[in-house]
Amino acid sequence: MRSMLAATLMFVTATGAHAQMSPPSTAGSKPKTVQTVPIRPAVQTPSQTADAMAQAERLALQSDLAWVGQYNGAITGDVSERMVNAIKEYQKAKGGKPTGVLNPQERAVLAETARKKQESVGWKIQSEPTSGARLGIPGKLVPQMSSDANGSKWTSPTGTIQVILSRRKEANPTTAKIAEVEKKEAGRKVDYTVVKPDFFVISGLQGLKKFYMRGTFKGDEVRIMTILYDQATENTVEPVVIAMSSAFAAFPAGPQAGPPPRKTVEYGTGVVVTDDGVIVADRAVTDGCLAITIAGFGSADRIAEDKERDLALLHIYGARGLKPLSLASGTTKTSVDIVGIADPQNQGGAANVSSVKGAVAAINGGDAALSPAPAVGFSGSAAIDDAGKFAGIALLKPVIVAGPAAPTAQAVMVSADTVRDFLKANKITANGSATDAKAAVVRVICVRK
Repeated sequence: MRSMLAATLMFVTATGAHAQMSPPSTAGSKPKTVQTVPIRPAVQTPSQTADAMAQAERLALQSDLAWVGQYNGAITGDVSERMVNAIKEYQKAKGGKPTGVLNPQERAVLAETARKKQESVGWKIQSEPTSGARLGIPGKLVPQMSSDANGSKWTSPTGTIQVILSRRKEANPTTAKIAEVEKKEAGRKVDYTVVKPDFFVISGLQGLKKFYMRGTFKGDEVRIMTILYDQATENTVEPVVIAMSSAFAAFPAGPQAGPPPRKTVEYGTGVVVTDDGVIVADRAVTDGCLAITIAGFGSADRIAEDKERDLALLHIYGARGLKPLSLASGTTKTSVDIVGIADPQNQGGAANVSSVKGAVAAINGGDAALSPAPAVGFSGSAAIDDAGKFAGIALLKPVIVAGPAAPTAQAVMVSADTVRDFLKANKITANGSATDAKAAVVRVICVRK
């Protein structure tokens, strides 16, 4: 329970204000009388009274004023003229005298009113599942939630209110650069902008909705919270917006609590398994793609996935010249050659097939950990054992830390048996005869929004 502060005016009285001052008398002279001048008590200003509060109480006061719609500044606990004026407006709205200092009864009523407002919208501080970013979410207003590697979205049943946490990678970001890009987004009419070195705020109209956006960055990752709401809902939403802005911690202290965001264009490797264009690839690389392209062969569709093993099946229609790999497996798995195609950035823009060595260590479910992890772009590569046989599919895995537990392996090999079972479950008959894995792997390109 939040403590209540008895915010009262303090009076300071000078000691001896009514005392007479008489100089020493001399013989034969008449004593002089000095008139007493009372000293008026000094009165604390509202700002001084607020300064005397504990930081936690000032934060609570600003938050409560925001929830009742009187305060629209940052909830920092800092004393400001805006905060004092908000107190006065609240007092006037309640029919009281606008002193700028709440008496105990006024403060108690304010706290209870704010609590009921929070309860009515289902206010709760949450961690966004893909990044660990901390947000205040009005769950009763936006009960529907969905997530992918690029962030999360909370919406009302009819879509009139939306809260979006977006993530992206950007080279050498600054808040000024990010803000300029966001302001130019089609359909946005900006009426308010604040850009600081460590964050920016933009608000205005986006189509027929009002929007509020707060964003920042760390390293090359940009995180932005956007609130969209119909103008008819502004009396309900706008007090919540202030609270959400102040509660937003894009990069809270501690380890990252989820995988990195997906790139706009992502490269992986696929293994051709049939001569009519079926390819086994990394499910994560091919998630959320507007288009999937197989370099040198054209567009592909994703026709199946295995979320547990992170495998996907792609199909190129009408492709010629494919050389499907023989999936007959060997028995030696102490080490493998990982055959794939590195990200263009890792090979000067080229698309050469290459091979790297990897040591194998068994883990649960028949899969294996690989070390060292191959370069970016190799996820989905063919793993070939030291007998030259197909051993499985190599997948890159980001390290995920969510507490004291040890991080997961950075690369794994999904076993050949698992790959064959995946094909069988989807009625795919592997008919490859190629034993040269370099001829049977292709570059997979995913383009996202």
